[in-house]
Amino acid sequence: MSDAADLARHAAHTIRGLAMDAIQEANSGHPGAPMGMADMAVVLWHDVLKYDPTDAAWPDRDRVVLSNGHASMLLYSMLHLTGTALSLDDLKRFRQWHSPTAGHPEYGETPGIEVTTGPLGQGFAHAVGMALAGRLARSRFGQLDSDDLLGPGEHFVYGIVGDGDLMEGVSSEAGSLAGHLGLGNLIFLYDDNLVTIDGPTSLSFSEDVPARFEAQRWHVETIDGEDHEGLASALARARGEIERPSLIVTKTLVGKGSGAIAGQAKAHGWSMKPEDIRAATEAFLSLEASG
Repeated sequence: MSDAADLARHAAHTIRGLAMDAIQEANSGHPGAPMGMADMAVVLWHDVLKYDPTDAAWPDRDRVVLSNGHASMLLYSMLHLTGTALSLDDLKRFRQWHSPTAGHPEYGETPGIEVTTGPLGQGFAHAVGMALAGRLARSRFGQLDSDDLLGPGEHFVYGIVGDGDLMEGVSSEAGSLAGHLGLGNLIFLYDDNLVTIDGPTSLSFSEDVPARFEAQRWHVETIDGEDHEGLASALARARGEIERPSLIVTKTLVGKGSGAIAGQAKAHGWSMKPEDIRAATEAFLSLEASG
């Protein structure tokens, strides 16, 4: 394995470790989604996003919306690891009074948070509105003929969405509008882990999500959420779909690395004991040592 691949794998394990430790310290939170989506986040921030870690409000930055806001430790971990915002002490104060790392991301309280998310489906609709705003800005100020895509409206809006978001009617309505308007600057990653807080998605959600978005005129792909090269390639194809928004369905394992509870509903919320965290950390270290 190459040095770059080793580093990417180490980064994903680090995200999982930060999620476990911060939530354990708070004795409250949702580690399952951040642990399952860690590889997705590494590829997005390392290989794809256009941003300036020294200026979280840089106008030409790509936007990231975490619609499933309960997975906030994923976003906080990336803001810390990329040097954009948040110290390690901030992560240690997860969910504490006056902390910049609230249980759900809060706009205006923490640099790098584009929109407050929590109510399911709301973040998805916000991302559609942000993509529309980007297209309006580009239309008003003129599209640049530059390969580096700098200038008003020359950015992408990336979103992360879960099953709970897609069960809400607002996501269907907003998705329909995005497809109708051809918002090619909107790309969503769907954390398809087949689990909700109450049990498997089969209890309440059997919709064919890819078919739904295809019917709404979206570009849709399905990939392995731990395949870094596959993720990067899918995101590149999505960026090339300039006349359609994109949905990349990423097959993930909720609570990846959490031993016996991985893949189960109990991995969604906080169910790990200190000894479980130690075992998971040792397993990550062993995987890295084995190459």
